[in-house]
Amino acid sequence: MKYYIKELSRMADTYISAYPNAGFPNELGEYDDSPSFMADEIYSLAHKGHLNIVGGCCGTTPEHIKTIKKKL
Repeated sequence: MKYYIKELSRMADTYISAYPNAGFPNELGEYDDSPSFMADEIYSLAHKGHLNIVGGCCGTTPEHIKTIKKKL
């Protein structure tokens, strides 16, 4: 997803948003990416100016959102 976000931000003259999952679902249908890992990944894109709006989709918990907010 990072590659496409970087390309979009390079070409677009508008805000870029991302609502990533907390990883891929495992064999039990659960999402394994930790809040800190997800926050670090989003931070790296936002810090470089590739993202303006962020959120979370499948597997994202209130702790994920809290950690992302604190990191940004």
